[in-house]
Amino acid sequence: MLVSTLMVFMFFFNIHHLHVLSCPDTTSTTNCTDQDRKLLEFPLNLEYLEAEFFLFGALGFGLDKVAPNLTMGGPSPLGAQKANLDPLTRDIILQFAWQEVGHLRAIKKTVKGFARPQLDLSVKSFAKVMDKAFGRKLVPPFNPYANSYNYLIASYLVPYVGLTGYVGANPKLQCPDSRKLVAGLLGVESGQDAVIRTMLYARATHIVHPYGIPVAAFTDMISDLRNKLGKMGVKDEGLVVPKAMGAEGQIAGNVLVGNEFSLSFDRTPEEILRIVYGSGNESVPGGFYPKGADGEIAKSYLVKS
Repeated sequence: MLVSTLMVFMFFFNIHHLHVLSCPDTTSTTNCTDQDRKLLEFPLNLEYLEAEFFLFGALGFGLDKVAPNLTMGGPSPLGAQKANLDPLTRDIILQFAWQEVGHLRAIKKTVKGFARPQLDLSVKSFAKVMDKAFGRKLVPPFNPYANSYNYLIASYLVPYVGLTGYVGANPKLQCPDSRKLVAGLLGVESGQDAVIRTMLYARATHIVHPYGIPVAAFTDMISDLRNKLGKMGVKDEGLVVPKAMGAEGQIAGNVLVGNEFSLSFDRTPEEILRIVYGSGNESVPGGFYPKGADGEIAKSYLVKS
């Protein structure tokens, strides 16, 4: 009798034990996937922009032709066009373009995502950014597609904002797979930014025609603008800084941006929206996103407007 009782007890104990092992804590799992999902979806806004800008710049066409399934039926970008690039620059930008297609695939493999938002990549859109950066209208209006110098300066606007977002998102992620994905995205986005900054640094003193302004001054003005729009202090620096602000306070060259410990700056989704909208307000769309960005985080601010 004792043996039978023990067998029955062990049977139910094992069944219960298996149930506990096979059923994760639903609360922690839900919190993990929900928060991670929102944080992983948000960067799609930047990845769409980068993919279209680089594809059009190098090829003259974008996702609608090379990977229409990734657009999920979202509207085609406004004003994007092929840039007048030298062979080396075109080669590098084309590499970036295909990398961005891969980034879109990687994120959408992890979360459902959303359709490509309306993007404005027109000359007029970039000219507005440059005019705001310099506090006056540039004559003629800045055209990012005119030549390699202009295109690289315009490219200075793109990957860095995204990589600071990945740095900001990483500590908020709860799932190892999410952190692994973001680390992989951050690595390549940082590489793209480093290549762009290095190419511009090699041309830092070049005078951009017809404005009579050196390349380094353009990067200073763009970085200053992003700091102002972000409203969270200095998280952006140009190619050349006062020596005291350089690495260990020892050098003025600033190919890579970092804080006092040479660590990457971080940005929140709110800061990023303030910058890419060009409004300094996460609830007021504009700039490269005339109808606003997509995803739950971005939409939550549009509802408040």
